[in-house]
Amino acid sequence: MRQKKRSWQCSGGKRGLVPVATFRNIAIGQYIPGESMLHRLDPRTKIAVTLLLVVGLFFIDSYLGYGLAALYIALAVLNSGIPARFLFRGLKPVIIIILLTFALNSFLTEGEIIWQWGFLSLTKEGLYKGGLLAVRLILLIVGTSILTLTTSPLALTDGLESLLRPGRRVGIPAHELAMMMTIALRFIPTLLEETEKIMKAQMARGADFESGNLLQRAKSLLPLLVPLFVSAFRRADELAIAMEARCYRGGEGRTKLKQLAFRPADFFVLAGSGVFIVWLALVA
Repeated sequence: MRQKKRSWQCSGGKRGLVPVATFRNIAIGQYIPGESMLHRLDPRTKIAVTLLLVVGLFFIDSYLGYGLAALYIALAVLNSGIPARFLFRGLKPVIIIILLTFALNSFLTEGEIIWQWGFLSLTKEGLYKGGLLAVRLILLIVGTSILTLTTSPLALTDGLESLLRPGRRVGIPAHELAMMMTIALRFIPTLLEETEKIMKAQMARGADFESGNLLQRAKSLLPLLVPLFVSAFRRADELAIAMEARCYRGGEGRTKLKQLAFRPADFFVLAGSGVFIVWLALVA
């Protein structure tokens, strides 16, 4: 049986090898071009359905409801053509948060005790609640990742601006808000990749991010902050210069090469998804 190759890096001159921490697994903020129906949908449709899904997941309180929501998300993933392993790989950076959420709810929720050791009490109700919250987090991450994976930055900006446009009557800067949110989303994978490069560079100089307890590992990450902030400000400055060089002056008077327009598929997806998600939130 062939073994999967892993990326290894020497650390601190110590004997042995430690796996290089990678941040490229996070799917939120990345875009994968494609020709699927999900890629061709109007960005406003995808944004609206994603918001409905996020809100609906907080109203579901049963495993049956989450199972149906997972089936809905699975159908969306199949339609998008995005490899499922890519989405699930994006859960690795937050797996500790998911496990911690499950553990805290399992031991801190009062109810029928099924196991006890000292002051720790594992309850039946805690397991049920912890499982629900863990599944909710997984579905939230996967569901929101589909939006950015199937929507280009330009389309996402146009869609957000169009949805926020009614707020301009009360002084809400729709274009500027949409631009800021889109840039923030797109900077996530960029900054994580920069963090990985800095970690590899410091490991080559003898830094050790793998040994020690949790507190010691957290302290070892502090030297990453200064170069990471410097890199972030440098990239932001370069982006600002590039936008000014292209005569960017905000959304006032700007025209668009591609005008957004709803198609029959958008109405079908929006209506069908809306009815299904509302039904899940109220009934399941």
